[in-house]
Amino acid sequence: MASLILPCIDLMDGKVVQLVQGKEKALEGDAPLVMLDKFAGFPEIQVIDLDAALGRGANDAIVETLCAHARCRVGGGVRTVERAQTLLDQGAYKVIVGTSAFTKEGPNKPFLEDLAAKIGPEKILLALDSKDGKIVIKGWQEATNFTAEEIIGSLEPYCRGFLCTYVDKEGMMQGTDIDWFTRLRAALSPTHDLTAAGGVTTLDDVRALRSINIHTALGMAIYTGRLDLAELRAML
Repeated sequence: MASLILPCIDLMDGKVVQLVQGKEKALEGDAPLVMLDKFAGFPEIQVIDLDAALGRGANDAIVETLCAHARCRVGGGVRTVERAQTLLDQGAYKVIVGTSAFTKEGPNKPFLEDLAAKIGPEKILLALDSKDGKIVIKGWQEATNFTAEEIIGSLEPYCRGFLCTYVDKEGMMQGTDIDWFTRLRAALSPTHDLTAAGGVTTLDDVRALRSINIHTALGMAIYTGRLDLAELRAML
């Protein structure tokens, strides 16, 4: 399958937002369905419920509306099997699972085994978000003791793909670390997808990632106009 380009819709307080480093709100987008119209022509959208991720409510009605109009992978606050199932029931094509997949010492295998058994690995994307070289969890507020390269291969039985965010550059419009993503792709079986996020800023970034069979999730660069949606559509 050709590598996807995924526009991102991040939800907070019922609005579409973009944050820098997962903390500071940099801008607000248009209403969710207006953004979805702007993203017409892209085969899949990435939706993250930031309120759910931060444990302060959820934007379920908006998520359900978006999923009714587009193929959406949805994440944010998937702490339980029940929450994952709820998102699928709301129309999510796949669920993105981050924090609950890990303890500070390593993968949370009992949870991952239960999740995979109940909803199926093909519906699961695991989020490996890295800062200063280590996986970070709980809205990027807490660091673990291990790297994505060390564990990504062992997680393959529980999912069909990974969303890997290079948090050091997320939202900063300074480019990303192509070498890091190249190492992650090399550590993975061809059967598993890899989606890059965090700092992807230019068409050259997107091309470099696509050339090694990596999907790209785009946020700040398209919301600020640094990347042109028509040019990105043309690449597809």
